[in-house]
Amino acid sequence: MADVILVLNAGSSSLKYCAYGAHGDALDLILRGSIDGLYTSPAFRAIDASDTEVEARQWDDGTELGHSGAVEFLADFLRGHGEGHTLIAVGHRVVHGGIRFTEPVKVTGEVLAELQTLTPLAPLHQPHNLKPIRILAERRPELPQVACFDTAFHRAQPETAQAFALPDSVTGRGIRRYGFHGLSYEYIASVLPGVDARAAAGRTVVAHLGNGSSMCAMVAGRSVASTMGFTAVDGLPMGTRCGSLDPGVILYLINELGMDAHAIEDLIYRKSGLLGVSGISSDMRVLLASDDARARFAVELFTYRIGRELGSLAAAAQGLDALVFTAGIGEHAAPIRERVCRQAAWLGVTIDPEANASGGPRISDALARVPVWVIPTNEELMIARHTRTAIEEVTP
Repeated sequence: MADVILVLNAGSSSLKYCAYGAHGDALDLILRGSIDGLYTSPAFRAIDASDTEVEARQWDDGTELGHSGAVEFLADFLRGHGEGHTLIAVGHRVVHGGIRFTEPVKVTGEVLAELQTLTPLAPLHQPHNLKPIRILAERRPELPQVACFDTAFHRAQPETAQAFALPDSVTGRGIRRYGFHGLSYEYIASVLPGVDARAAAGRTVVAHLGNGSSMCAMVAGRSVASTMGFTAVDGLPMGTRCGSLDPGVILYLINELGMDAHAIEDLIYRKSGLLGVSGISSDMRVLLASDDARARFAVELFTYRIGRELGSLAAAAQGLDALVFTAGIGEHAAPIRERVCRQAAWLGVTIDPEANASGGPRISDALARVPVWVIPTNEELMIARHTRTAIEEVTP
């Protein structure tokens, strides 16, 4: 009989999952998938370790599963397809751990209550991340649950890298640069020694480029600076998020355009970024295939900002020994990688066009001073690792 660790990543209208078999030190993927459209037209998919779809279902009868129904359906599905398997723990991606939670933690009632208080720091993510935890705590109180945080990896940064130049009366309320995508960066740091030992021990910038995009400078595998700050809307332009924005723009929107907080939130989170600039799509594949001048400009702006941030992060790390691309765009969009590397030639980055077109893993040429890698991220596996470690720890 095999032990199973379930990993859940809950969004506002979706529930993504991965089930891993725990065999000694190994964690082997059994199933992965998602339930999308939780409050509209739910759709379920299950894919096995060989990338074969083993189940698909669509609710077209007006059903609203919601998070509670999704958890219940997923539990029933896994029981029906898990003969010989025993669920031993559930690991959850939680966007915000605040100042206190600097590493994964087993969830108790006290922990859950404290995580709830962090909702104002991540109002679009935290409540949804916590829903499955609360549901399972009510229905399966004996089942260990572990919260893993997107912010935790960045708590190693120097205090100056986390601070805003604001009065203590403001920063004392927890307003600082938290950074996000930490589970992705932590995974890259964990596998980098097997890819490039010099980069792992040195100064590496990782570009996590996807619908949500950020970059992180690491020295010897530890975060020293990141592009995202107090919220996940900061830094690079993203699919629908604006990225870094002069605070004066927000004041202008309030004072001159009469926009309230909800309208501004909708603008900077859902109507900006690649979608807002192009007026066409938030999908990089669509923009790269388009001849529209607005699409081309959105791509140019995206890569320009990556180039600027790369220089800033190299300065924070006091040099650059490697550049790593990861996540959806980073792993699959060769034209974006090529443009970023071309404008980073001043840092010693040069690219091998054939290697880049094939996806690497090394895409820099043989003479490049700074090697460039494409490394697929795996946040779910990182969560599964943390979950197993947390439940194996012996309380003194």
